[in-house]
Amino acid sequence: MNIYQNYRILKKVVIVLLGVTLLTACDSIQAEEKNITKAKILSGDNYGELYDQGKLRTYYLYTPKSYNPDRPMPLVLVFHGDDGNGRSISNVTRFNELADKKGFIVVYPDGIDQKWSLRGNAQGRVDDVSFVNALINHLQQQINIDSHKIYATGFSRGAILTQALACKLPDKISGFASVAGSLPVRLKSNCQPRTSISMLTINGTNDRDVLYEGDDRTQRGALLSISDMVDFWRSHDQCTSSNKSPDFAEDKVKTAIYTGCSGNSEVWQLAVINGGHFWPGGSSTDKNLNKFNANLGLNASETIWNFFQSHSS
Repeated sequence: MNIYQNYRILKKVVIVLLGVTLLTACDSIQAEEKNITKAKILSGDNYGELYDQGKLRTYYLYTPKSYNPDRPMPLVLVFHGDDGNGRSISNVTRFNELADKKGFIVVYPDGIDQKWSLRGNAQGRVDDVSFVNALINHLQQQINIDSHKIYATGFSRGAILTQALACKLPDKISGFASVAGSLPVRLKSNCQPRTSISMLTINGTNDRDVLYEGDDRTQRGALLSISDMVDFWRSHDQCTSSNKSPDFAEDKVKTAIYTGCSGNSEVWQLAVINGGHFWPGGSSTDKNLNKFNANLGLNASETIWNFFQSHSS
């Protein structure tokens, strides 16, 4: 065997060894990346981001102390109102405390410029329904979520987004709760979800921001009246019966529960008598609102979770 043949054999050996080394290194790096991803999701406060529609989006995620990566947990998405953010609505709703008690994950997405957009346009506005879909997919890769128990709720404009999600993402979200919001007039005709929708609505009869009697339907961004909105979901679900809940005094909260609906869905309507634009039972720096809440005795967050627990896909 000449020197040239020895060189060729030695070269092949080096290449094979180098390839094994690189593969081992790559496997090590991938394993490290997986470990890093898991390490990001700890119990308590987590902050995350993702790119969607060319925009960097952010969210605040709370994982309860009981979270076990080997066991899927329900997920509740909570959407803030205009001029709010994920952290601010978490403080108002206190869903974190409830998550620890009941055992679910809660995520509070941030709207761009503290607002939500239901459809994109040429001016660069994003479609936040599409963003929510991307966020759910993103979170399912980060944390062990029960895909049959994903829920959405929101306040004010976040409640309007929740109504839009019921129209457009019923295959991913099992239950919806709208607080101080309604269904946009322009969305009603295009809202034809293929499945039944479990919807809980909470509205103050004296809300000056989201009018209980609804808007002039010709105005931009007009919302349905609360009765029309509830009738829409009742009709969609083909509900056949209703009853008044005895849980709350008639002079404080009027509650109607519509059952006998398709797909075991339900529609709940809670009307807070003389209530304004607020989250019942939520925290506030307004002393008058705190006094009203204390006399009301309604905790919206607990009511919403109890509703969600009864529904899964």
